[in-house]
Amino acid sequence: MELGSRDAFTRTGTLGIEEEFFIVDADGRLTSGTDDLVYGRDPPAAVPEGFDHELFKCTIEAQTPLIEDPGRAGDALRSVREALVEHAAADGYRIAAAGLHPAAKWRELDHAEKPRYRSQLDRIQYPQHRNTTAGLHVHVGVDDADKAVWIANRLRWYCPMMLALSANSPFWNGYDTGLASARAKIFENLPNTGIPSAFADFEAFDRFERRMVEQGSIDDRGELWFDVRPHTGHGTVEVRAPDAQRDPERTLAFVEFVHALVVDLAERYDDGGSKEVDPPLRRELLDENKWRAIRHGHDVSFVTRDGEDTVSLGEVVDEECDRLGVTGIRDVYDAESGTDRQRRIRETGGLDALCSDLVLAES
Repeated sequence: MELGSRDAFTRTGTLGIEEEFFIVDADGRLTSGTDDLVYGRDPPAAVPEGFDHELFKCTIEAQTPLIEDPGRAGDALRSVREALVEHAAADGYRIAAAGLHPAAKWRELDHAEKPRYRSQLDRIQYPQHRNTTAGLHVHVGVDDADKAVWIANRLRWYCPMMLALSANSPFWNGYDTGLASARAKIFENLPNTGIPSAFADFEAFDRFERRMVEQGSIDDRGELWFDVRPHTGHGTVEVRAPDAQRDPERTLAFVEFVHALVVDLAERYDDGGSKEVDPPLRRELLDENKWRAIRHGHDVSFVTRDGEDTVSLGEVVDEECDRLGVTGIRDVYDAESGTDRQRRIRETGGLDALCSDLVLAES
Protein backbone atom coordinates (compact mmCIF):
# COMPACT_ATOMS: atom_id res chain seq x y z
CA MET A 1 0.00 0.00 0.00
CA GLU A 2 1.37 3.39 -1.03
CA LEU A 3 0.72 5.90 1.74
CA GLY A 4 2.09 9.35 2.45
CA SER A 5 3.38 11.07 5.54
CA ARG A 6 3.27 14.34 7.44
CA ASP A 7 7.05 14.38 7.07
CA ALA A 8 6.79 14.96 3.31
CA PHE A 9 5.83 18.61 3.85
CA THR A 10 9.13 20.45 4.22
CA ARG A 11 9.34 23.41 1.80
CA THR A 12 7.03 26.15 0.56
CA GLY A 13 7.03 27.51 -2.97
CA THR A 14 8.62 24.77 -5.05
CA LEU A 15 6.77 23.78 -8.21
CA GLY A 16 5.95 20.71 -10.25
CA ILE A 17 3.86 20.60 -13.43
CA GLU A 18 2.14 17.54 -14.88
CA GLU A 19 0.53 17.66 -18.32
CA GLU A 20 -1.48 14.92 -20.02
CA PHE A 21 -1.32 14.72 -23.82
CA PHE A 22 -2.67 12.70 -26.73
CA ILE A 23 -0.45 10.69 -29.08
CA VAL A 24 -1.60 11.24 -32.66
CA ASP A 25 -0.61 10.42 -36.21
CA ALA A 26 0.39 12.81 -38.98
CA ASP A 27 -3.23 13.93 -39.38
CA GLY A 28 -3.77 14.57 -35.68
CA ARG A 29 -5.85 11.41 -35.16
CA LEU A 30 -5.37 9.24 -32.08
CA THR A 31 -3.01 6.29 -32.25
CA SER A 32 -1.56 3.81 -29.76
CA GLY A 33 1.98 4.98 -29.09
CA THR A 34 2.78 4.77 -25.41
CA ASP A 35 4.44 1.36 -25.60
CA ASP A 36 6.98 2.79 -28.04
CA LEU A 37 7.46 6.09 -26.22
CA VAL A 38 7.58 4.67 -22.69
CA TYR A 39 9.30 1.33 -23.26
CA GLY A 40 10.67 1.35 -26.79
CA ARG A 41 13.92 3.22 -26.19
CA ASP A 42 15.80 5.35 -23.71
CA PRO A 43 14.13 8.61 -22.68
CA PRO A 44 15.54 11.92 -23.93
CA ALA A 45 18.34 13.52 -21.95
CA ALA A 46 16.11 16.46 -21.00
CA VAL A 47 13.69 14.07 -19.26
CA PRO A 48 15.92 11.34 -17.81
CA GLU A 49 13.06 9.70 -15.89
CA GLY A 50 11.06 9.47 -19.10
CA PHE A 51 7.34 9.77 -19.70
CA ASP A 52 4.54 7.70 -18.27
CA HIS A 53 1.40 5.97 -19.43
CA GLU A 54 -2.02 7.28 -18.82
CA LEU A 55 -5.07 5.04 -19.02
CA PHE A 56 -5.12 4.65 -22.81
CA LYS A 57 -2.25 3.80 -25.12
CA CYS A 58 -2.95 7.06 -26.93
CA THR A 59 -2.44 9.19 -23.80
CA ILE A 60 0.81 10.08 -22.10
CA GLU A 61 1.90 12.19 -19.15
CA ALA A 62 4.89 14.52 -19.03
CA GLN A 63 6.20 15.92 -15.75
CA THR A 64 8.71 18.61 -15.03
CA PRO A 65 11.39 17.88 -12.46
CA LEU A 66 11.14 19.72 -9.16
CA ILE A 67 11.32 23.44 -9.93
CA GLU A 68 13.20 25.24 -7.18
CA ASP A 69 12.88 28.71 -8.67
CA PRO A 70 9.35 29.57 -9.89
CA GLY A 71 10.92 32.01 -12.32
CA ARG A 72 12.30 29.00 -14.19
CA ALA A 73 8.91 27.33 -14.64
CA GLY A 74 8.64 28.42 -18.27
CA ASP A 75 12.03 27.00 -19.18
CA ALA A 76 11.27 23.73 -17.40
CA LEU A 77 7.87 23.32 -19.05
CA ARG A 78 9.09 24.11 -22.55
CA SER A 79 12.08 21.79 -22.17
CA VAL A 80 9.85 18.85 -21.25
CA ARG A 81 7.34 19.59 -24.01
CA GLU A 82 10.05 19.92 -26.66
CA ALA A 83 11.64 16.67 -25.50
CA LEU A 84 8.30 14.86 -25.72
CA VAL A 85 7.53 16.21 -29.20
CA GLU A 86 10.98 15.20 -30.48
CA HIS A 87 10.83 11.82 -28.75
CA ALA A 88 7.46 11.12 -30.38
CA ALA A 89 8.55 12.35 -33.80
CA ALA A 90 11.41 9.83 -33.85
CA ASP A 91 8.77 7.09 -33.96
CA GLY A 92 6.49 8.91 -36.40
CA TYR A 93 4.06 10.26 -33.80
CA ARG A 94 2.88 13.75 -32.97
CA ILE A 95 1.55 15.18 -29.69
CA ALA A 96 -1.79 16.96 -29.28
CA ALA A 97 -3.36 18.77 -26.34
CA ALA A 98 -6.96 19.40 -25.25
CA GLY A 99 -9.17 18.33 -22.37
CA LEU A 100 -10.69 15.72 -24.68
CA HIS A 101 -9.62 14.75 -28.17
CA PRO A 102 -12.60 15.66 -30.37
CA ALA A 103 -12.32 12.51 -32.49
CA ALA A 104 -11.82 10.06 -29.59
CA LYS A 105 -14.17 7.08 -29.57
CA TRP A 106 -13.31 5.24 -26.40
CA ARG A 107 -14.74 1.89 -27.50
CA GLU A 108 -12.21 1.80 -30.35
CA LEU A 109 -9.13 2.74 -28.29
CA ASP A 110 -6.69 0.41 -26.56
CA HIS A 111 -6.18 0.62 -22.81
CA ALA A 112 -2.69 0.55 -21.34
CA GLU A 113 -1.37 -2.76 -20.02
CA LYS A 114 0.13 -1.22 -16.90
CA PRO A 115 -1.10 -3.24 -13.87
CA ARG A 116 -2.26 -0.11 -12.03
CA TYR A 117 -4.64 0.81 -14.83
CA ARG A 118 -5.80 -2.76 -15.36
CA SER A 119 -6.73 -2.85 -11.68
CA GLN A 120 -8.68 0.40 -12.02
CA LEU A 121 -10.54 -0.83 -15.09
CA ASP A 122 -11.56 -4.01 -13.30
CA ARG A 123 -12.62 -2.23 -10.12
CA ILE A 124 -14.32 0.87 -11.54
CA GLN A 125 -15.63 -0.53 -14.83
CA TYR A 126 -17.63 1.71 -17.22
CA PRO A 127 -16.65 5.19 -15.94
CA GLN A 128 -12.95 4.36 -16.22
CA HIS A 129 -13.28 2.45 -19.50
CA ARG A 130 -14.44 5.65 -21.22
CA ASN A 131 -12.07 8.06 -19.45
CA THR A 132 -10.24 9.62 -22.39
CA THR A 133 -9.62 12.85 -20.48
CA ALA A 134 -6.45 14.95 -20.29
CA GLY A 135 -5.77 17.50 -17.58
CA LEU A 136 -3.22 19.86 -16.11
CA HIS A 137 -1.96 19.34 -12.55
CA VAL A 138 0.07 21.95 -10.65
CA HIS A 139 1.98 21.11 -7.46
CA VAL A 140 3.20 23.77 -5.03
CA GLY A 141 5.34 22.79 -2.06
CA VAL A 142 4.12 23.59 1.47
CA ASP A 143 6.31 23.32 4.56
CA ASP A 144 3.71 22.05 7.03
CA ALA A 145 1.08 19.34 6.67
CA ASP A 146 -1.69 21.12 8.60
CA LYS A 147 -0.98 24.25 6.60
CA ALA A 148 -1.32 22.28 3.36
CA VAL A 149 -4.77 21.01 4.36
CA TRP A 150 -5.83 24.52 5.40
CA ILE A 151 -4.69 25.90 2.03
CA ALA A 152 -6.40 23.12 0.08
CA ASN A 153 -9.67 23.86 1.89
CA ARG A 154 -9.54 27.47 0.71
CA LEU A 155 -8.48 26.65 -2.83
CA ARG A 156 -11.74 24.76 -3.35
CA TRP A 157 -13.55 28.01 -4.22
CA TYR A 158 -10.95 28.78 -6.90
CA CYS A 159 -11.14 25.42 -8.67
CA PRO A 160 -14.28 26.26 -10.70
CA MET A 161 -12.66 29.55 -11.66
CA MET A 162 -9.61 27.75 -13.04
CA LEU A 163 -11.79 25.21 -14.81
CA ALA A 164 -13.82 27.95 -16.48
CA LEU A 165 -10.69 29.75 -17.66
CA SER A 166 -9.11 26.55 -18.95
CA ALA A 167 -12.23 25.05 -20.56
CA ASN A 168 -10.99 23.34 -23.71
CA SER A 169 -13.14 20.28 -24.38
CA PRO A 170 -16.53 20.88 -26.00
CA PHE A 171 -16.50 17.72 -28.14
CA TRP A 172 -17.09 14.13 -27.01
CA ASN A 173 -17.07 11.24 -29.52
CA GLY A 174 -17.17 13.85 -32.28
CA TYR A 175 -20.33 15.43 -30.85
CA ASP A 176 -20.68 18.98 -29.56
CA THR A 177 -21.86 18.45 -26.00
CA GLY A 178 -22.94 22.06 -25.46
CA LEU A 179 -20.50 22.15 -22.54
CA ALA A 180 -17.37 24.24 -22.23
CA SER A 181 -15.52 21.41 -20.46
CA ALA A 182 -16.97 18.00 -21.19
CA ARG A 183 -13.74 16.59 -19.76
CA ALA A 184 -14.67 17.72 -16.26
CA LYS A 185 -18.13 16.15 -16.46
CA ILE A 186 -16.78 12.85 -17.79
CA PHE A 187 -13.97 12.72 -15.25
CA GLU A 188 -16.20 13.42 -12.26
CA ASN A 189 -18.13 10.23 -13.02
CA LEU A 190 -15.17 8.41 -11.47
CA PRO A 191 -15.15 7.86 -7.71
CA ASN A 192 -13.20 10.27 -5.47
CA THR A 193 -13.35 13.19 -7.89
CA GLY A 194 -14.75 16.72 -7.87
CA ILE A 195 -14.47 19.29 -5.13
CA PRO A 196 -13.79 17.57 -1.79
CA SER A 197 -15.19 18.36 1.61
CA ALA A 198 -13.06 20.49 3.91
CA PHE A 199 -10.79 18.60 6.32
CA ALA A 200 -10.22 19.84 9.87
CA ASP A 201 -6.47 19.21 9.79
CA PHE A 202 -3.85 16.86 8.42
CA GLU A 203 -4.76 14.13 10.89
CA ALA A 204 -8.30 14.09 9.49
CA PHE A 205 -7.09 13.95 5.89
CA ASP A 206 -4.47 11.31 6.65
CA ARG A 207 -7.04 9.18 8.45
CA PHE A 208 -9.38 9.41 5.45
CA GLU A 209 -6.62 8.59 2.96
CA ARG A 210 -5.45 5.59 4.96
CA ARG A 211 -8.93 4.21 5.47
CA MET A 212 -9.64 4.43 1.76
CA VAL A 213 -6.53 2.34 1.03
CA GLU A 214 -6.90 -0.07 3.93
CA GLN A 215 -10.56 -0.75 3.17
CA GLY A 216 -9.87 -1.43 -0.51
CA SER A 217 -11.68 1.58 -1.94
CA ILE A 218 -8.48 2.69 -3.69
CA ASP A 219 -5.21 0.92 -4.41
CA ASP A 220 -3.00 3.86 -3.45
CA ARG A 221 -3.21 7.50 -2.40
CA GLY A 222 -2.90 8.63 -6.03
CA GLU A 223 -6.46 7.48 -6.69
CA LEU A 224 -7.93 10.34 -4.68
CA TRP A 225 -8.57 12.36 -7.84
CA PHE A 226 -10.05 15.47 -6.25
CA ASP A 227 -9.81 18.87 -7.96
CA VAL A 228 -7.46 19.94 -5.16
CA ARG A 229 -5.68 17.81 -2.58
CA PRO A 230 -2.71 17.75 -0.24
CA HIS A 231 -0.25 15.37 -1.90
CA THR A 232 1.12 13.36 1.00
CA GLY A 233 3.94 11.89 -1.06
CA HIS A 234 5.35 15.04 -2.64
CA GLY A 235 4.58 17.38 0.24
CA THR A 236 2.57 19.72 -1.98
CA VAL A 237 -0.86 21.13 -2.55
CA GLU A 238 -1.94 19.84 -5.94
CA VAL A 239 -4.55 21.60 -8.09
CA ARG A 240 -6.06 19.28 -10.71
CA ALA A 241 -9.00 21.35 -11.99
CA PRO A 242 -7.85 22.69 -15.41
CA ASP A 243 -8.27 21.14 -18.83
CA ALA A 244 -5.04 20.39 -20.69
CA GLN A 245 -3.80 23.24 -22.89
CA ARG A 246 -2.13 23.32 -26.30
CA ASP A 247 -0.47 26.71 -25.74
CA PRO A 248 2.32 26.55 -23.13
CA GLU A 249 1.68 30.19 -22.20
CA ARG A 250 -1.80 29.25 -21.04
CA THR A 251 -0.41 26.44 -18.95
CA LEU A 252 2.09 28.82 -17.41
CA ALA A 253 -0.68 31.29 -16.60
CA PHE A 254 -2.34 28.67 -14.41
CA VAL A 255 1.00 27.71 -12.88
CA GLU A 256 1.66 31.36 -12.00
CA PHE A 257 -1.81 31.75 -10.47
CA VAL A 258 -1.77 28.53 -8.44
CA HIS A 259 1.70 29.30 -7.11
CA ALA A 260 0.69 32.84 -6.12
CA LEU A 261 -2.47 31.59 -4.39
CA VAL A 262 -0.65 28.93 -2.39
CA VAL A 263 2.16 31.25 -1.31
CA ASP A 264 -0.34 33.96 -0.36
CA LEU A 265 -2.42 31.52 1.69
CA ALA A 266 0.70 30.09 3.32
CA GLU A 267 1.67 33.58 4.46
CA ARG A 268 -1.85 34.17 5.76
CA TYR A 269 -1.73 30.94 7.71
CA ASP A 270 1.61 31.91 9.25
CA ASP A 271 0.20 35.32 10.20
CA GLY A 272 -2.51 33.75 12.34
CA GLY A 273 -4.88 32.44 9.72
CA SER A 274 -4.59 28.96 11.20
CA LYS A 275 -7.19 30.10 13.73
CA GLU A 276 -9.70 31.05 11.02
CA VAL A 277 -12.68 28.74 10.63
CA ASP A 278 -13.16 27.07 7.27
CA PRO A 279 -15.06 29.06 4.63
CA PRO A 280 -18.82 28.84 5.16
CA LEU A 281 -19.79 28.06 1.56
CA ARG A 282 -21.48 24.67 1.37
CA ARG A 283 -19.99 21.97 -0.83
CA GLU A 284 -23.28 21.90 -2.77
CA LEU A 285 -22.71 25.52 -3.79
CA LEU A 286 -19.12 24.78 -4.73
CA ASP A 287 -20.49 21.99 -6.92
CA GLU A 288 -22.94 24.49 -8.41
CA ASN A 289 -20.01 26.76 -9.28
CA LYS A 290 -18.23 23.86 -10.91
CA TRP A 291 -21.30 23.01 -12.96
CA ARG A 292 -21.54 26.61 -14.10
CA ALA A 293 -17.88 26.48 -15.18
CA ILE A 294 -18.43 23.20 -17.03
CA ARG A 295 -21.43 24.58 -18.87
CA HIS A 296 -20.46 28.19 -19.58
CA GLY A 297 -16.66 28.51 -19.51
CA HIS A 298 -15.57 32.12 -19.88
CA ASP A 299 -19.18 33.36 -19.74
CA VAL A 300 -19.79 32.01 -16.23
CA SER A 301 -20.93 33.83 -13.10
CA PHE A 302 -20.22 32.21 -9.73
CA VAL A 303 -21.98 32.08 -6.40
CA THR A 304 -19.93 34.30 -4.09
CA ARG A 305 -18.09 32.97 -1.06
CA ASP A 306 -20.88 34.07 1.29
CA GLY A 307 -23.49 32.38 -0.90
CA GLU A 308 -25.53 35.58 -1.11
CA ASP A 309 -24.74 36.88 -4.60
CA THR A 310 -23.04 36.08 -7.90
CA VAL A 311 -19.88 37.45 -9.48
CA SER A 312 -18.68 37.18 -13.09
CA LEU A 313 -15.51 35.35 -14.02
CA GLY A 314 -14.07 38.59 -15.36
CA GLU A 315 -14.61 40.35 -12.04
CA VAL A 316 -12.90 37.51 -10.16
CA VAL A 317 -9.97 37.53 -12.58
CA ASP A 318 -9.48 41.28 -12.23
CA GLU A 319 -9.69 41.12 -8.44
CA GLU A 320 -7.22 38.25 -8.11
CA CYS A 321 -4.73 39.65 -10.61
CA ASP A 322 -4.70 42.97 -8.76
CA ARG A 323 -4.49 41.31 -5.35
CA LEU A 324 -1.76 38.80 -6.21
CA GLY A 325 0.19 40.75 -8.81
CA VAL A 326 -0.24 38.15 -11.56
CA THR A 327 -1.09 38.78 -15.21
CA GLY A 328 -1.34 35.45 -17.02
CA ILE A 329 -4.92 34.54 -16.20
CA ARG A 330 -6.10 37.98 -17.34
CA ASP A 331 -4.49 37.31 -20.72
CA VAL A 332 -6.25 33.91 -20.82
CA TYR A 333 -9.58 35.49 -19.99
CA ASP A 334 -9.20 38.27 -22.56
CA ALA A 335 -8.28 35.85 -25.35
CA GLU A 336 -10.56 33.46 -27.21
CA SER A 337 -11.26 30.46 -25.01
CA GLY A 338 -10.07 27.00 -25.97
CA THR A 339 -13.68 25.89 -26.28
CA ASP A 340 -14.65 28.78 -28.57
CA ARG A 341 -11.55 28.22 -30.69
CA GLN A 342 -12.37 24.53 -31.13
CA ARG A 343 -15.96 25.29 -32.12
CA ARG A 344 -14.87 27.97 -34.58
CA ILE A 345 -12.32 25.72 -36.27
CA ARG A 346 -14.75 22.80 -36.41
CA GLU A 347 -17.39 25.07 -37.95
CA THR A 348 -15.12 26.60 -40.58
CA GLY A 349 -12.74 23.74 -41.38
CA GLY A 350 -14.33 20.54 -40.13
CA LEU A 351 -13.03 17.84 -37.81
CA ASP A 352 -9.83 17.28 -39.79
CA ALA A 353 -8.83 20.92 -39.36
CA LEU A 354 -9.62 20.80 -35.66
CA CYS A 355 -7.54 17.66 -35.10
CA SER A 356 -4.60 19.29 -36.89
CA ASP A 357 -4.95 22.48 -34.86
CA LEU A 358 -4.58 20.65 -31.53
CA VAL A 359 -1.12 19.30 -32.43
CA LEU A 360 1.82 20.84 -30.57
CA ALA A 361 4.25 22.66 -32.83
CA GLU A 362 7.60 21.02 -33.48
CA SER A 363 10.64 23.12 -32.55
